[in-house]
Amino acid sequence: MQGLAGPSGKLSEFRGKPLIINVWASWCGPCRQEMASLERLSRRYGGQQFSVIGISTDDYPEAAEAFLKQSKTKFRQFIDSQLFLENMLGANRIPLTLLVSAQGQVLLKVYGVKEWDDAQALALIGKTFRIKM
Repeated sequence: MQGLAGPSGKLSEFRGKPLIINVWASWCGPCRQEMASLERLSRRYGGQQFSVIGISTDDYPEAAEAFLKQSKTKFRQFIDSQLFLENMLGANRIPLTLLVSAQGQVLLKVYGVKEWDDAQALALIGKTFRIKM
């Protein structure tokens, strides 16, 4: 995966810990709307009990990078301009957020905007990953 404002990497790097993957685009209003809650979630829990990453489907990295800078998003972000990951993950509409087990199995797909750091979302994450939030 080509890194945005950070190093490139492979999905396999994240094995061993649950992973939240958010598939988004800079031109997608609902995607832009939920990014702040994903950032707060990442700052509060990311790296400890699970990791949070974003995958932009923008055609041009510059558009995605500009949005990340403007929104002050710091969690790891990648771009999928060839749509390889978008197709692999089944992102036929966005935003799409996937909860992936430590072994790499997709446990849950959530389409549409969500407030990822509210009590309901935290309960869903805890139940899906079987962790205490």
